[in-house]
Amino acid sequence: MRRKPDGAPAGATPTILVDTREQEPLVFARLPSVRATLVTADYSVLGLERLFAVERKDLDDLANCCSGQSRQRFERELHRLRGYPFRRLLIIGSEHDIRQAKYHSNINPQSIIGSLATWEIRFNLPVVFSASAEQAARQLERWAFYLAREIIQNANHLAKS
Repeated sequence: MRRKPDGAPAGATPTILVDTREQEPLVFARLPSVRATLVTADYSVLGLERLFAVERKDLDDLANCCSGQSRQRFERELHRLRGYPFRRLLIIGSEHDIRQAKYHSNINPQSIIGSLATWEIRFNLPVVFSASAEQAARQLERWAFYLAREIIQNANHLAKS
């Protein structure tokens, strides 16, 4: 398998899909991205739409998703994520920011922390914090790149068998 200088298999540059409903999309520096209507989540990878799903929340949106009808709607979204082998809840901010109530809502910080713990368990959903949108974009690019690379390597291994 021919390799690029960065170690990626030749022709294996994944394209990140950004849901058309994403109001403030992450800006990617290393991988191409295109807008698309995704069934579930805010981000996926072209060709891997049934395997890769990342739901992104800033702290204000997260606080909103922790109560009332918004919570019910969001939990239906999380339920749909269970079908994706690679799924993440990517939060822009930190647990410390939540504990300091650095969001625009009256919801108790402990309620948000408890909701995150519940969702991790109930939906088998890894929750990942990123300090900034830039850091979140880099993390999402890493996930997309390495998942695509694993799939290509596995396919190549099967082809050799």
